[in-house]
Amino acid sequence: MGREFLGIFEEWAESYDQTVIGANPQYEEVFKDYDIILDKVVENTYGTVLEFGTGTGNLSKRLLEAGHQVIGIEPSTAMRDIAQEKIPDLEVLDGDFINFPEQSVPINTITSTYAFHHLTDYEKEKAVSQFYDILSTDGKIVFADTVFESMTAKQKMIQDAINKGFKDLEADLNREYYPTLDVIERIFTTNNFELTYQQMNDFVWLLIANKR
Repeated sequence: MGREFLGIFEEWAESYDQTVIGANPQYEEVFKDYDIILDKVVENTYGTVLEFGTGTGNLSKRLLEAGHQVIGIEPSTAMRDIAQEKIPDLEVLDGDFINFPEQSVPINTITSTYAFHHLTDYEKEKAVSQFYDILSTDGKIVFADTVFESMTAKQKMIQDAINKGFKDLEADLNREYYPTLDVIERIFTTNNFELTYQQMNDFVWLLIANKR
């Protein structure tokens, strides 16, 4: 369920907001056009939102400012604490993509940024299957995350990180479960979603899946 990476985020919480604005050169390209990516997610969101991996609340803040009701799900205590300090009115619950509190209100949109890759492909499919059941009839999923066009493209990125001496990025690319586009397409279409996608930078793609 991605919780094997929890320790990393407990340590990263304090410096995460600096990383997304380019303070760490190893992740500069990963977070390139970060604000544009978050705005794109908000632009394609409607209604009551269930956000997975709220982190420090950067997307949550934009969603609230756009007038959405937001329920955040975040497994990291340190991340939850920062998000609640930044946005006192934000509801952030302990949970992950698969194990999370049951909601008593209809959910129109499920969002997430930079988090879905923490799940194995099997877990991704399990999560999307659950999402279909909890979304309203015309519900949708809007994710932004690192996806590769092919395994060859992924290996090229790993080699590029090695060539630049980006050891943290290299380890990250080898450790996490970054999917390829064909896997993402299969997961969503087999669970009765109509998927469209748009590349936002060299790493991140915007994924929009409408419930069929």
